Amino acid sequence: MATLKEQLENRTKEYDHWATRRRYGDKGPNNRRLWVLACMDERLPVDEALGIHVDTPVGGGDAHCFRNAGGIVTDDAIRSAMLTCHFFGTQEIVIVQHTQCGMLSANAADLEAALAKKGVDIANLALDPTLPELKLAKGAFAKWIGMMDDVDQTCLKTVEAFRNHPLIPKTVTVSGWIWEVETRRLRPPTLDSEKRTRTDVTAAQFGVKGKQPARWG
Repeated sequence: MATLKEQLENRTKEYDHWATRRRYGDKGPNNRRLWVLACMDERLPVDEALGIHVDTPVGGGDAHCFRNAGGIVTDDAIRSAMLTCHFFGTQEIVIVQHTQCGMLSANAADLEAALAKKGVDIANLALDPTLPELKLAKGAFAKWIGMMDDVDQTCLKTVEAFRNHPLIPKTVTVSGWIWEVETRRLRPPTLDSEKRTRTDVTAAQFGVKGKQPARWG
């Protein structure tokens, strides 16, 4: 049996490597060589949903985790995934979206109109002040917001978008999952209505009328 002195020395050495792992590029990956894309919703507990440790510093560090509204494909999500996969040793991407998502709760065209009513010049926006060349085409703002008609359908499309993106290596494993807020259960995305019983997964269940602006080509 190791002495306490030896255990403490090993623990210190392991923590030092944990703290400095970015110095080693793809030779210093996170614990699971994993990148997680998840919705920013506070009711989606990534650690509980996936059975990993993302946010705890000591003994954690299982994955890089990127959260945005809806857990969807955005230019910055692609940017982050590209960096972790090509330069930080990541070999797997897991996408987690969820029922009761706020991105189901309104039509993006209505949100766009509400911003315009508040005086926001939708046609002349600096999406990133440091990259003035990054612009939206005319009429693309509502699409950019990224509201959903159906969480499961969006999850399936998000998986395909990462699998097929030229900046993501073909060797990277990509999967998508739905966290049921109502039942605290993780399941694969599905369009089977029976498997989605007792959960709100569509905009229609929120009383939203009309299809969202077509984000997906």
